[in-house]
Amino acid sequence: MPTRPDMQSIGAVIVDDEPLALENLRVLLEQDAQIRILSQCRSGQEALAAIRAHKPDLLFLDVEMPECDGFDVVEQLGGAAPAGLVFVTAFDHYALRAFDSGAIDYLQKPFHTERFRRALQRAKGRISERRGAAVAFAERWIIKTAGQVLVVPIADIDWIESADYYVSLHVGARTHLLRRSMAEVSAELEERHFCRIHRQAIVNLERIGGLGTNEDGQAVVVLFDGSRLPLSRRFRRGLLDRLAPSAAGQS
Repeated sequence: MPTRPDMQSIGAVIVDDEPLALENLRVLLEQDAQIRILSQCRSGQEALAAIRAHKPDLLFLDVEMPECDGFDVVEQLGGAAPAGLVFVTAFDHYALRAFDSGAIDYLQKPFHTERFRRALQRAKGRISERRGAAVAFAERWIIKTAGQVLVVPIADIDWIESADYYVSLHVGARTHLLRRSMAEVSAELEERHFCRIHRQAIVNLERIGGLGTNEDGQAVVVLFDGSRLPLSRRFRRGLLDRLAPSAAGQS
């Protein structure tokens, strides 16, 4: 079904390791003339590659998949996750985590067509809002602590560490607590300057002096100030892509 000239198309990636579920999503999405399906993926790793290549607006994402599940996909994408993110799963106990990850909706299988359409409309509304607003990356964060207000320029941050309901901002020899989740912080950071390297760590790319291993042979990111931060396997390729695209292909 062709898209009318007055409609701005929406690129979509759909992800499910069950062929019938993937086909069901495809059939439902193709009923909407505004949607262009860019890729159909059967695993989290396929999804990451497709999303990075196509930069879709809309993502219908299964939760339980081998090796790399839906939440791993969103974590690795960080601020590059599509605006219209909808999780799809057969289980109800992931709902809270899904919304904490920035999802606009959560579909529990089996779902009715009308329920799918409501989720799609919510996602399209979020996409429209994102397109209508100029993307403005934060330049500084305001931190209130001990009766004082601190202004922390984001460019001055060396790395960021998850700390329950807060994040710790490491700025030189000082550490500041900011009441934000890692998902919120990741969405506010300008992607070309920061990169997720661990479930609990985001690093300023301009502070990286090299990569190495610790005494146990585990990979670490070495900052210019000598700090050594753990590097998770699932974030390693993304980091190499950001530091030197040619290096990733040789790893």
